[in-house]
Amino acid sequence: MIALPIVETQSGDVSAYIPTNVISITDGQIFLSANLFNAGIRPAINVGISISRVGSAAQIKAMKQVVGKLKLELAKFAELEAFAQFASDLDKATRNQLARGQRLRELLKQSQSTPLTVEEQIITIYTETNGYLDSLAIGQVRKFLVELRAYLKTNKPQFKEIISSMKRFTGEAESLLKEAIEEQMKLFLLQEQVEKN
Repeated sequence: MIALPIVETQSGDVSAYIPTNVISITDGQIFLSANLFNAGIRPAINVGISISRVGSAAQIKAMKQVVGKLKLELAKFAELEAFAQFASDLDKATRNQLARGQRLRELLKQSQSTPLTVEEQIITIYTETNGYLDSLAIGQVRKFLVELRAYLKTNKPQFKEIISSMKRFTGEAESLLKEAIEEQMKLFLLQEQVEKN
């Protein structure tokens, strides 16, 4: 276990002086956000300003292959969200990007007593960062992901076997996941339509 010194900033003001020796004697700095914590995101790490020297070295190869775009997308979203607070008229592309960021943030929420396995995290991150959730309302994201994970477990158990045995996100694993996403999306949208009527 790595012990990190704790440096507290006033009201999240990270522009305050941060001693360089804190960085040099640790594996990085993690900035926690009260806003993210209160929104249900655990751990409430601000990915845009956190620094890590360990980074993806602690992840299995399958996770590294899938998570590459995640930090960049979250950082872009945080920046755009801050800017959008002051804009009254946003164009369609900006609104879409904000909605995608909100979906991304939504999928990172986990119940305290039900942590996700590595395979489930890979399913979740891949599905959003590849745009499969763009057609869903933000309120539908978690429900769809729960159903997708159950669908994969029941109908495509080879996916979990590949990830857990090879620790890599192979072409076969990606094909299985894409098939499952498309099949489950059809079922999900049909079910949502039936519930509306």
